[in-house]
Amino acid sequence: EAFPRFFAGQMTAAGKVPPAKVLVLGAGVAGLAAVQTAKNMGAIVRAFDVRPVCKEQVESMGATFLEVDVQEDGSGSGGYAKEMSDDYKKAQANLMLEQAKDVDIIITTALIPGRKAPVLVNEEMLSVMKPGSVCVDLAAANGGNVAQTQANEIVTTSNGVKIIGYTDLPSRLANTASNLFSNNIAKFVLSIGPQTTKNKGFFEIDLEDDAVQNMLISYEGKARWPDDITPFQPPPPPASKVDEVAAVVLSPEEMKELADADSKKSFVKNSLVASVAAAALVAFGLTADSESAIMLLATFGLAGLAGYTTVWGVAPSLHSPLMAVTNAISGTTALGGMLLMGAHSSATGSIIPDSPAHWMGAFATMLSFINIAGGFLVSGKMLDLFRRPEDPKEYFELYAAPIAISVMGLLAAGFGVGNLGLMSGTVAVASSICCIAAIAALANQETARTGNVLGMAGVGLGLSSTLAEMSATGAAPVAFEQVGLLGGMGAAIGSVLASGVGPTELPQTVAAFHSLVGLAAMAGAAGEFLGKPRSL
Repeated sequence: EAFPRFFAGQMTAAGKVPPAKVLVLGAGVAGLAAVQTAKNMGAIVRAFDVRPVCKEQVESMGATFLEVDVQEDGSGSGGYAKEMSDDYKKAQANLMLEQAKDVDIIITTALIPGRKAPVLVNEEMLSVMKPGSVCVDLAAANGGNVAQTQANEIVTTSNGVKIIGYTDLPSRLANTASNLFSNNIAKFVLSIGPQTTKNKGFFEIDLEDDAVQNMLISYEGKARWPDDITPFQPPPPPASKVDEVAAVVLSPEEMKELADADSKKSFVKNSLVASVAAAALVAFGLTADSESAIMLLATFGLAGLAGYTTVWGVAPSLHSPLMAVTNAISGTTALGGMLLMGAHSSATGSIIPDSPAHWMGAFATMLSFINIAGGFLVSGKMLDLFRRPEDPKEYFELYAAPIAISVMGLLAAGFGVGNLGLMSGTVAVASSICCIAAIAALANQETARTGNVLGMAGVGLGLSSTLAEMSATGAAPVAFEQVGLLGGMGAAIGSVLASGVGPTELPQTVAAFHSLVGLAAMAGAAGEFLGKPRSL
């Protein structure tokens, strides 16, 4: 109620909300419960405690344990903390001041038995906290860990920090608190004897239990406190994994034997997978009826491998931009429409299509150009949502140089310097490489915008290569006019549609553009069928 934001971060087309940063001071029972709750709600959680033994518990819950430079153990009797030295307090204050500038919520739980609660969040720390930040002081009943804590009140500082000093938090969850407390008492009473002595029907007190003998002040009419009570001594810390590994000394021969065994396991696994793949290929080869089937298998296998290796590494937060870029690249259905127009426009001088196949090619071309222009604009808008103010300036205009060189190669081949058909195929290879690299570049935030530019370069080179292929196969001049007119109209429509889209409408727009690609693909296939039905 007091914190005006989500705990969990949000990353949507409407923008991004960073997760809340929570600092828990004191990693006892209450502190660990606060760590777990804040972590479950999606916050970035840090914790601090003077007892080094708490580090493992904090980190096991997924939080970060903060430490000061001064080496001092604050573990006291009964599991509570003890008061620290002045040097430690100074180092702790410096650490807490830096954290106060960064975190949104501070939860304090530090108590020292028989003494006033230590002040962990002083006036200086409160002054550097961001407006809207919240301090929850669970030690308010003992004076509080926050400088301005008032028992049973919410205090708002001059810079907008709220300090919650409720002392009746258990009463605010009376049913749950009563159930947990009664269950705790029942378990504790049973642990005094019946559960440890295993003598059914008798309530025996287990004096060997450290907790029992420390709390038992009299027994059988005789006072035990303080002479007969043995102070609790915590068990020594377990040996670290490094110590355990160091304790086992292997000879060079034994180490090589273990390495050989691990290597063999890896080779066995890989060979089994390869054997299954080889058997599948043999089965396909024995049943194939033409060389074209082998070519299709080769294309399918290489395309699948390229797609898997590029898409697998994409960060989850960039999945929406990935869909947008791949959708824009799928606008290469325009290439099929352009080839259809080139193949069926040689017999007419009219810019109006004159056959069903010709019409289908024109329809596919225009829809594809709508998707290409609009798709890349939407992709750019999506990636702009991820752009940070500290990101360095990008010089994408320099990429025009390699694209211009490729296009000049096509022009040179068109004027007789080389074979236009072969040059067209070479540029088509460059187009494919750019498209695959575009998807791979979306693997992380730093290269995502480069991926969008590479996608545009790949599609542009593909269009240039197709125009060269049309020229090499003798397409009529009117076919190029038709491509220019329909492509320009489609690009203009796509640009207008994409420019008017807001952040919350970007995913829906990507889906709408993708439906145009499906229609274009259907039109291209229909045009191919109508153009040469007998061969099909």
